[in-house]
Amino acid sequence: MTSEHSSPAPDTRTEVLEAVNLACQRGERLLFRGLSFTVTPGLTVLVEGSNGSGKTTLLRTVCGLMQPEEGEIRWNGAPVGRDRLAFQARLGYLGHVHGIKDELTAEENLRVAAALAGVSRERVAAALARVGLAPLAEVRARQLSAGQRRRLALARLLLGAARLWVLDEPFTALDRAGMGLVEAMIEDHCAAGGMVLMSSHHGVELNCISPIRVEL
Repeated sequence: MTSEHSSPAPDTRTEVLEAVNLACQRGERLLFRGLSFTVTPGLTVLVEGSNGSGKTTLLRTVCGLMQPEEGEIRWNGAPVGRDRLAFQARLGYLGHVHGIKDELTAEENLRVAAALAGVSRERVAAALARVGLAPLAEVRARQLSAGQRRRLALARLLLGAARLWVLDEPFTALDRAGMGLVEAMIEDHCAAGGMVLMSSHHGVELNCISPIRVEL
């Protein structure tokens, strides 16, 4: 996806995310220590573990929403804190909270996201169509079902120049068709040179990709 900004597009072939010797804790409880993994173009890394093992904590740490007790996150070989804005421009995060404004329509929500990403509004219609919400474009978000709201949140990933998708339980609230949509989106993203770091209780079925598994 091409941004409308005038700066040169990064060479996606060299983009890499590294977690190096991470340790994270919640309160006084250590969740994990010495965790390292790498995500490269075309790769999906699936984080697995029981409830409370630290999956959400790990993903939020990668996104910079939490700080690790030990270790660091690197983007293209450098700590993400060195140029956090550049890292965040390449990051698409889907967490448990959708970040949807209830008073706006589905289309208006995506127009706001497109403006923040610096891309054309023309992408909005295509994103709504891809997630099956084109007929509901003018419906206010508060009137959408839980599954439809999840699809709307997923549509934001199709805007902008995010090469790294961090997805925390992306199948939540989705029916079988919605789960298939997520799997297809991941496959297409990785086929285009994108990267995915995700957690899921759902059995992920990716026809073209064998995900690397990280166990917590």
